[in-house]
Amino acid sequence: MIQREQILDYMHDTDYKPMTYQELEKQFQITSAQDFKSFLKLLNELENEGHIVRSRTERYGIPERMNLLRGRLQAHAKGFGFLIPEDRDHPDVYIHANDMGGAMNGDTILVRITTRGAAGGKLEGEVAKVVTRANTQIVGLFQMNEGYAFVLPDDKRIGRDIFIPKEAFHGAMDGHKVVVNILSYPEGRAAAEGEVIEILGHKNDPGVDIISIIRKHRLPESFPDEVLEEATSVPEVIAESDLVGRRDLRGKRIVTIDGEDAKDLDDAVNVERLDNGNYVLGVHIADVSYYVREGSPLDREAYNRGCSVYLVDRVIPMLPHRLSNGICSLNPQVDRLTMSCEMEFDEHAKVVRHDVFTSVIKTSERMTYTNVRKLLSDEPEAELLERYAYLMDDFRLMQELAGKLRNRRMKRGAIDFDFEESKILVDASGKPTDIVKRERSVAEQIIEEFMLAANETVAEHFHWLKVPFLYRIHEDPDNEKLQHFMEFITNFGYAVRGRGNTVHPQALQSLLNEIKGTKEERVISTVMLRSMKQAKYDAMSTGHFGLAAEFYSHFTSPIRRYPDLIIHRVIREVLEQGDMQAKRHEYLSSRMEDIAKQSSERERVAVDAERETEALKKAEFMMDKVGEEFEGMISSVTSFGIFVELDNTVEGLIRLSDMHDDYYHYHEAQLALIGERTSKVYRLGDEVKVRVARVSTEEHTIDFEMVDMQPRQKKIGLIDALKAVRRGDKRGGRRGEAGSGAGSGAGGRGGAGAAKGARGGKRGKGGAVASGSGKGSGKGKAKADSSFSSARANAVDARAASEGATSSASLRRSGVQDGASVGDEGITNDGWSSSKRGAKALAGLAGDRSSRKRKSKGKSGAAAGLESVAFGKRSGKGSLGVTLGGTSAASGRKRGSKGINGISLSGEGPAGESGRSSKGLPGADIGGSGEAGSRKRASKGSTVAVGKGTGVDAAKARALDAAAKGDGGGQPRKRRKQTKK
Repeated sequence: MIQREQILDYMHDTDYKPMTYQELEKQFQITSAQDFKSFLKLLNELENEGHIVRSRTERYGIPERMNLLRGRLQAHAKGFGFLIPEDRDHPDVYIHANDMGGAMNGDTILVRITTRGAAGGKLEGEVAKVVTRANTQIVGLFQMNEGYAFVLPDDKRIGRDIFIPKEAFHGAMDGHKVVVNILSYPEGRAAAEGEVIEILGHKNDPGVDIISIIRKHRLPESFPDEVLEEATSVPEVIAESDLVGRRDLRGKRIVTIDGEDAKDLDDAVNVERLDNGNYVLGVHIADVSYYVREGSPLDREAYNRGCSVYLVDRVIPMLPHRLSNGICSLNPQVDRLTMSCEMEFDEHAKVVRHDVFTSVIKTSERMTYTNVRKLLSDEPEAELLERYAYLMDDFRLMQELAGKLRNRRMKRGAIDFDFEESKILVDASGKPTDIVKRERSVAEQIIEEFMLAANETVAEHFHWLKVPFLYRIHEDPDNEKLQHFMEFITNFGYAVRGRGNTVHPQALQSLLNEIKGTKEERVISTVMLRSMKQAKYDAMSTGHFGLAAEFYSHFTSPIRRYPDLIIHRVIREVLEQGDMQAKRHEYLSSRMEDIAKQSSERERVAVDAERETEALKKAEFMMDKVGEEFEGMISSVTSFGIFVELDNTVEGLIRLSDMHDDYYHYHEAQLALIGERTSKVYRLGDEVKVRVARVSTEEHTIDFEMVDMQPRQKKIGLIDALKAVRRGDKRGGRRGEAGSGAGSGAGGRGGAGAAKGARGGKRGKGGAVASGSGKGSGKGKAKADSSFSSARANAVDARAASEGATSSASLRRSGVQDGASVGDEGITNDGWSSSKRGAKALAGLAGDRSSRKRKSKGKSGAAAGLESVAFGKRSGKGSLGVTLGGTSAASGRKRGSKGINGISLSGEGPAGESGRSSKGLPGADIGGSGEAGSRKRASKGSTVAVGKGTGVDAAKARALDAAAKGDGGGQPRKRRKQTKK
């Protein structure tokens, strides 16, 4: 009978070409009907699992040969996602939201590569097939409508709501947190459909929030009956038969050192000084594998859970409490079975001898980090000193050895991140009462160094024995991320020796030492950590970059980590049998890769759940602090705002839309926001004062706002300014208003108009101008066309000029609104194309992507500038008014119009010119700059000056010149006779 491995091996052969099932039948020489039936069934299974693909021509092949890639989908809340390939050497593939094909976060999918970046750049693809669904049940908020309902998933990476028909409500009401079973998955525009299978309670009920997180991450809440039965059968005391073959260490002074609230004590230590001056360190770990036998219900449950999960108000253990808090916990003054690693160190903390063996111990004391820290302080408390006097020499020796171990580790290049951790204190109902920092004292450092030493020693020992084993690995950083980090630190004046991923961890630790105690320490440490990969489990020992260790494993916590339990089992087998049989060796080797993958995935789930519960409780803690002010530090800078971390480790977001004192631009290389007008800079590590603005316990988010942030000056919107133009009459503007004439007009120190019938006006604060070829808002008609000196610069819409006025190259649609944004649209002038992109109260037109351009900038007004296709140009700049300007098509170094208290309408000429357009002071300008190669500047008006055109289109320039000769302009105290032209 044909095996699946035979089919896969055959199709992976380099000479294989896709075949039909008939051709494969002949190839494998299948003759009997039963074998043929089994063969077809096997092909279908392999296809459904995504290991092989059937083409449109009914031919079978492996995905990699058919431009397909298999992996897991990592979706983002914004709709897009990434394929994480099963081939670890293959880069991730970006998937656009429109190419998700109904796949959901966590699904195993096949992706077709559609775009390959140059020189090994980023890949893009589309989902070709969903192989297996990761989400069969969804936790979310039930929202009822008439006759139907939707469940809004708690996991925002599941981008679509779940449709619930009325018959599937099963008692759920609006506002309930529910668990739904998915009946059909999304396809096209159709939503997924489900049915309510459990009601967790109302969203505001106590405890429902944590239960929702537990269900969301599919964390187990209780143990199956068969697991509890097996745990109950484990004896509570050690029998003499359990001690056979074990080394008896019950006469040694061995202690546990843990936190005050720890209940599963799985590691104990002792230190002695030898006559030769060397140290002997004993690390003794609870022998959990002695009670959890391979393949038992306890073992299967521990494999499925992967690790214990420590939430804010509870622990979800890997093993039942009868084991973790009972016979496997190294409680004081009772016999316990252990796995020991004994190491002898010389004066330089180098291991000169080691031994790994099974043992039995009786710990002398259950010490806490707090008490050990107090005992090793300069002035220990008298009561404590008296209580633990017989252990004082041991503690001092531990401190001495731990210091030497740490120094040796730092010298070889280990990276030591010293981040502050916090602990959230909650009351009986789960409500957070306080957030306190966890201190990393000498006591924590002692245990940390001793556990690291044992983990390295055990890993190296069994690596050289060449037995199946599990290692904790930390791969070298990604070259691109590390290079980005090295560029980032140059902003602070630092540098790291090395290039790309050839940087040695010692160089990074040297940088951490250099920045110790500086303002930027936390910033640089954070960015460095983000540039590194996550540690994980693996069946091969490839080293640990962060620890600068060639060999590393997890040996010290079998109560709460399944990999530790597995290697204890391997150690026992090697110690008891001396050698591993070939069949056993082969079996364990085949299992290790799967165990490593499962353990890494479950660890990731546990970390996500722990972080989410912390974020939830921190949001709850800040609920009653809305409006209060705090000092904080910028912990992250993004394109949508900045994150600020308070002294109590609470982190909140200041949204870019709430930073209203300036327009800020995100600079990714510097991880900074820079103000356009004020040039104010916000970057990582800056200390700021913030106010709590909003808190959402549903989203687990906190919004801050900057204290003492002055608002922008009130802007005059483009439409408002143009309406003011229309409101003007032949008398000019009243005080503080803008006036206009039929073709062009302005208010300023007295209004003025170039059109027939316009007279000077009263003293006004500002003016505006409109021009057009149609009838204006006054009685007269303007002869001036709104064309500028170059047709390429035309950017005035009929509605953006005056009623009835139409530019010779108007925009395809105006869409300009006060305080609104103008969407992307094209505009073509004489064959030159660009695009326009609006911003709030800034109707700017930006050019081609390849240009180094800047949008129009407005001060207390609106600026509308057209930018062309090439090189660094800047559009119009407005102050207290409106500017409508344009730059030309090619390489000229030009600047658009600039208006002070009025409106400027100007254009600049073609290639090569180094001109500057018109500048309007209290009135208005309509003019253009010169021809190619000229260095000319257009007219400048103080009241109403309409510049003489010198551009390519002389006829249009002359039309404007007719209005330019008008001298009009009322003065404050003396009315001047209007000149008619």
